[in-house]
Amino acid sequence: MLMLWYPKCSTCQKAKAWLEEQGLSCEFRDIKEDNPTAEELRRWWTASGLPLKRFFNTSGLQYKALGLKDKLPAMSEEEQLALLATDGMLVKRPLLVGLDFVLTGFRPKEWEERLG
Repeated sequence: MLMLWYPKCSTCQKAKAWLEEQGLSCEFRDIKEDNPTAEELRRWWTASGLPLKRFFNTSGLQYKALGLKDKLPAMSEEEQLALLATDGMLVKRPLLVGLDFVLTGFRPKEWEERLG
């Protein structure tokens, strides 16, 4: 598994601790230092079956500064993927990528159902 995270994020720290408690190994990638590419995001979004909006960090400062709440509905999926690829801080975190699943954000119940 691959977890894209921001080490200073308390939710990401909780997710990492949860994985360790479960005895699950994972590769960690700093989402700010090594942000995902548009192609990676497209692949993960397709695999997740989730709406693309779930990949945006809607509570982040960058999301609010860019006024994305109002802009996203008018943007194409390709434009949204390209925008996400410009800045890892726009991406919902943590992002957990497995062979046959992608989870956005840390919701322990959801992670337990998928990984438990």
